[in-house]
Amino acid sequence: MSIRIIGINHKTAPVAVREKVAFSPQGLIDKLNEIKSIDATDNKTNEVIILSTCNRTEIYTHSDYEFDEVCQWFLHQGGISFEALQQCVYHHTDKDAIKHVLRVASGLDSMVLGEPQILGQLKSALKTATDQKTAGNLLKHLMQHAFSTAKKVRTQTSIGSNPVSVAYAAVNLAKQIFSTLDNKTALLIGAGETIELVGKHLQNGSIGKIIIANRSIDNANKVANKLGGIGVSLQEISDYLPEADIVISSTAAPVPVIGKGTVEWALKKRKHKPIFMVDIAVPRDIEAEVAELDDVFLYTVDDLQSVIENNLKSRQEAANHAEVMVTEEVETFLGWIRAQDQMGLIKQYRSKVTAIQDESLHKAKRMLNNGASAEETLQFLAHTLSNKLAHDATVAMNKAARAGDHKLLEASDKLLNLSNVSTNESQQNAQLNKKDKN
Repeated sequence: MSIRIIGINHKTAPVAVREKVAFSPQGLIDKLNEIKSIDATDNKTNEVIILSTCNRTEIYTHSDYEFDEVCQWFLHQGGISFEALQQCVYHHTDKDAIKHVLRVASGLDSMVLGEPQILGQLKSALKTATDQKTAGNLLKHLMQHAFSTAKKVRTQTSIGSNPVSVAYAAVNLAKQIFSTLDNKTALLIGAGETIELVGKHLQNGSIGKIIIANRSIDNANKVANKLGGIGVSLQEISDYLPEADIVISSTAAPVPVIGKGTVEWALKKRKHKPIFMVDIAVPRDIEAEVAELDDVFLYTVDDLQSVIENNLKSRQEAANHAEVMVTEEVETFLGWIRAQDQMGLIKQYRSKVTAIQDESLHKAKRMLNNGASAEETLQFLAHTLSNKLAHDATVAMNKAARAGDHKLLEASDKLLNLSNVSTNESQQNAQLNKKDKN
């Protein structure tokens, strides 16, 4: 049985490919159960967690089935050609898979080095899998270990210092395009964590006005109230787009919420004053054809990479320290797995001791019923128990001694704690000799 990961991310696939296999919350539930049923037979363990974000889609499994089946399933998602997706896919097994999860949780594999948002996304992925009963004991423990490792990395290194995120990069790019933000209007589409973070960065940049557009007007108002802006519905976007100098969108909509025609109309109303647009969503919220329009500066999450790189230098040294910590934590988790693997051996040994105990006790009771004295019965019980418990170890040590197997003899000494027994016997004999002299 192995821990395996298959996936694509911002390093291996462009946004046009990633958006094809970015699963919605309901879609994620369906996909979890699809994978779980690939080979769900009675004699096979099958655990699955899926992480799907704008920058990555990854499938974590712990199973007995052939992993090729999961690979084939993944490669046929999203209507992408087998060849195109195959070139973007990576996969990790066991130790490498454990390390990958810990690096992802710690922000070491993110587009923005050290960004904390991925940790919340991993926790959500675990909760969904737990609710659907596709996450078992091992993957749950792996995720919890990843969360604790991420916390350790963030508290013991400076990887989280100096705000660097997609949201920060988007606002930073807006500042480069516009000399000042205090007379600008920003239309933010969505009401999630990323949009709220964008709004906070815009506030810090003294933005003139913020409009929050969302499918749920209540959620739009909640975020708008925090940012001192106004909330509107998605249907009202076209009404407010003409006054927007900055448009930043991050929703979970399956299709674009802003089309080329709507932007053309807004530009006419604005008398062709430029609009800066950032589409953080995967799948995209803004039609790609919008980039063809004059007076529009449209950027996707991939375009932000160069902006982000300028803010990473201060985090690189911390990341190097974090990599060492992750390597240590991988070994810690492997130790936990080895301990779990040996639990069966411990249970077998305890079962054997219990069987010897029950058999010896049964014989002792029968002796008492047949008229044997209590002293005779106790001597029999003690003798029988000690002989039976010592038999297998004694035979193994005799064979090791004859074969010159010093490693086994040393292991026997440690396992049976024989050195301490010899020391205790010497001390007891010394005390008895002292009493005899007195």
